[in-house]
Amino acid sequence: MFGPFAIDTIFPAFPVMGAEFGANKLAMQQTISVYLVAYAVTSVLHGPLSDAWGRRRVILGGLAIFTLASVGCAMSTRLDTLLVFRALQGLSAGTGLIVGRAVIRDVLQGDDAQRLMSHVSMIFGIAPAIAPIIGGWILGWSHWSTIFWFLVVFSAVLLAVTWWLLPETHPVQARLPLVPSRLLRDYKAILINPRFQRLAACAAFNFSALFLFIASAPAFVLDLLQRNGEPMGPGDFGWFFIPMIGGMVLGAFTSGRAAGRIRGSTLVAIGFSVSGFAVTLGLIFNLLSDAPQIPWAMIPISLNAFGIALVFPIVTLAILEMYPRMRGAASSLQAFTSLVLNAVVAGIISPWLSGSALSLAIAAAALVLIGWLFWLWESMSSRPLSGRSRSGTRVPGDSI
Repeated sequence: MFGPFAIDTIFPAFPVMGAEFGANKLAMQQTISVYLVAYAVTSVLHGPLSDAWGRRRVILGGLAIFTLASVGCAMSTRLDTLLVFRALQGLSAGTGLIVGRAVIRDVLQGDDAQRLMSHVSMIFGIAPAIAPIIGGWILGWSHWSTIFWFLVVFSAVLLAVTWWLLPETHPVQARLPLVPSRLLRDYKAILINPRFQRLAACAAFNFSALFLFIASAPAFVLDLLQRNGEPMGPGDFGWFFIPMIGGMVLGAFTSGRAAGRIRGSTLVAIGFSVSGFAVTLGLIFNLLSDAPQIPWAMIPISLNAFGIALVFPIVTLAILEMYPRMRGAASSLQAFTSLVLNAVVAGIISPWLSGSALSLAIAAAALVLIGWLFWLWESMSSRPLSGRSRSGTRVPGDSI
């Protein structure tokens, strides 16, 4: 949770931080872009490091670095200093999410893995959604730096709990030595696999349709969104994020309950159908209204979050099951694909389009469509799943 949680905790503080640093909205947006770029660059290392050194050690190291980086952010007095420490946060933030996925597949398989991965999707969705709400509460009674001190406490507590409770799930005999030449060969083998490309792109574009609104939240909530014809304030981020949380949580819960009852491919098709309906509804609302209004503007975003939560666990597990000996590396490359796209969304697309709710709705619809096209390509390219292997797991090459 701590990686995505730290992306947008500072959203409500953008105006006061910009005033203190003498920075405009575009400059403040780079606090997200720098974080995500660093997150993406090091995401290709976290998984292989955990394959070689063990899951627990890498997660603990990431949490320790993140805690120290958060201290640096809290003590920053210049925007360039803040950006350096935000990059350091991003360098370590991926350990929880990336290595955590590998932990799940170390200990569970099949329907049980899908259920737990659905819970992970729920937490992944909740984290960036509740973060601005907490940030707004903190900003209401203290300086913006207190938000980063909160992240210090949050990550320090996680470090202590992980040290105490998380067992090592990747035994020494199963570990792969960290040999750079072999790592590059493994990455090349994964990256040139057409099925990996289709599945990773499907998950990345699908989630980016929601992340576009998360990255644009400061402008969307403070400049565009209205309630009873009145503009929203820094304390009103809950009106935007709570419906999104609800959709993500309900979708993840539904995915977990459907494990073993509904085929994965069917569940993904349902998820994309819901997301397609959601973005179409968003386009209609924005074409018929001069300004997005609460609560109607949040219905499409909440429905899209529901659809994404149905798709994400299935696609992620399919990628991890393709490489049982290199789950960490596969998880890293999937995360890298998604993070690079999210960095583009946060650094380029969001600042470019966040002045218009209709432009955001059109872009979200396009991203969902691209994700669905990659899924359609995967469905047409892989043979139908005829059943489980005798060991109870899907065999490589089977479609979802």
